[in-house]
Amino acid sequence: MAVKIRLQRHGRGKRPFYHIVVADSRARRDGKFIDRIGDYNPLTVPATININFDKAFKWVMEGAEPTDTVEKILSYKGVMYKKHLSRGVRKGAFSQEEADKKFDAWMEAKNAKIDSHTSSISKASDDKRSARVAAEAKKREERLAAKVKAE
Repeated sequence: MAVKIRLQRHGRGKRPFYHIVVADSRARRDGKFIDRIGDYNPLTVPATININFDKAFKWVMEGAEPTDTVEKILSYKGVMYKKHLSRGVRKGAFSQEEADKKFDAWMEAKNAKIDSHTSSISKASDDKRSARVAAEAKKREERLAAKVKAE
């Protein structure tokens, strides 16, 4: 039985929300599945990804093939990198402790990059909002001044 890790679509029309599931490759897209390992919401900025790291890693190591999109999601979350490191440990290239150090360093750098990106997005949003409020206040003052002149 060929096992795939893939997206299962939920949500109403034009508002997709996906479950990340492990399923038989012959099953329908939204049909039966073996295990649900997370969810993915592409509509938020940045996209929301909740995944059970241990389950995903277990399935990838057992040979489940992720689809292209799910592979990118797993790479983003570090599952594929951990698989890469564990294969290096199995081949004897380095020890498990070294692999854990490499993975922890990678996760720290990745989280720092994500945090800086989300803070820049929120800062841009706040700047936009404050500019809009200032423009509205200026228009209000101009209308009030015009009304006082007219009287």
